[in-house]
Amino acid sequence: MSDTPVHSDALVFLGATGDLAYKKIFPALQSMIRHGHLDVPVIGVAKAGWNLDQFRDRAKASLAEHGGGVDADAFAKLLTLLRYVDGDYNDAATFVALRRELRDSQHPLHYLAIPQTLFATVVEQLDRSGSAKGARVVLEKPFGRDLESAKKLNEILLKVFDEADIFRIDHYLGKEAVQNLIVLRFANSFLEPIWNRRYVESVQITMAEQFGVQGRGSFYEETGAIRDVVQNHLLQIIGCLAMEPPATTYHEAVRDELVKVFRQTKPLEPGALVRGQFRGYTQEPGVAPDSKVETFAAVRLAIASWRWDGVPFFIRTGKCLPLTTNEVIVKLKRPPVTTLATGQGNYFRFELSPDVRIALGMRIKKPGEAMVSELSELSFVHYPSNDDMDAYERLLGDAMLGDAILFARQDAVEACWKIVQPVLGDVVPLEQYDPGSWGPSAAEKLTTDVGGWSRLSGEKSGEK
Repeated sequence: MSDTPVHSDALVFLGATGDLAYKKIFPALQSMIRHGHLDVPVIGVAKAGWNLDQFRDRAKASLAEHGGGVDADAFAKLLTLLRYVDGDYNDAATFVALRRELRDSQHPLHYLAIPQTLFATVVEQLDRSGSAKGARVVLEKPFGRDLESAKKLNEILLKVFDEADIFRIDHYLGKEAVQNLIVLRFANSFLEPIWNRRYVESVQITMAEQFGVQGRGSFYEETGAIRDVVQNHLLQIIGCLAMEPPATTYHEAVRDELVKVFRQTKPLEPGALVRGQFRGYTQEPGVAPDSKVETFAAVRLAIASWRWDGVPFFIRTGKCLPLTTNEVIVKLKRPPVTTLATGQGNYFRFELSPDVRIALGMRIKKPGEAMVSELSELSFVHYPSNDDMDAYERLLGDAMLGDAILFARQDAVEACWKIVQPVLGDVVPLEQYDPGSWGPSAAEKLTTDVGGWSRLSGEKSGEK
């Protein structure tokens, strides 16, 4: 008997008329077909009062706006695969109709592109209708609202699915740039001797968005910056940067090492967090006029491991900031006493979006008679093209193959919740900041002892 996981023979996505499906899933489906990775029924489920023709029209509009255009051949193939079930998630008849639409499929993949408040209801309905038998399930983050709710959600899931069949999707783990962090670290021997507390002064991660909540005020009111991206996306990046080399002898090695990092990361204390809200947020549709939800968060983390003891890890994220970027800067300690190393020291820069950029900051002699140095960057840049595999395409394909290596495991989810649990809610006062600024001024104080927040690649040139 083979241990090779069975390939899913149908893809069901609930929330098929929603924003995520429109912006990400339909484009991923077209790309999967173009690359020869999709040839099974694709069944959309939603409560929209639609029929199959309207669902197909929605797919076409999605591809025109977010999929780089409609590929005639791939879209023609997608039309033959698409099916649609319209109905309420609380109505058992909806899932009876789904089981009927699955026909002879025995190993479907159910993608829950729906609010997490509906996860339990849908999982139970899938079970009662027989649609969960032999199936896998994909859930969008955040996985719960806190540690307790994450554990309760897991209990519900495990009543219906085995852990090996539960795929907690964090699309950041599917990004080429984030995976590149792991490859860069462990495929290059020159990094290992300096990738530790002896040479690294600090690690800074910035995920900035120039825009606001873009009409998604109701959603954001339920999450906020910490739940939305700190607890998942940004801690996962820290995991990739701080993990030990994974063993090459078993499949779960990478996820094991990530969990170790999260378990060694000390829970946040109020003094290590700055929360902010941009002025004008409470006027957004769906936002409470007295909202205490943060649109900005900056934290200082400590990892109690042999490699990283004493090295501060900083996270900064927010909306309505000066630019849109996702960037990591690893600052190295200065060389011993010398008059040649004044100014910005050495660093590694990893730009994760919008382009993929890896740079080394170094000091070289400034042209002229004086023996003085100036900062220069040696960099590699990859500009994504339409042929690159998108994170959702990669992760959907992996889930259908039963490969969970790029998905969050439950013990990792719980360990990440433990890190942020002490500062959830209104524990830390909320400070207002002006749109276009770098958030509350208090965020600068978190990094005072390491020279402040480093200048990002999209900011004006100059040393900092």
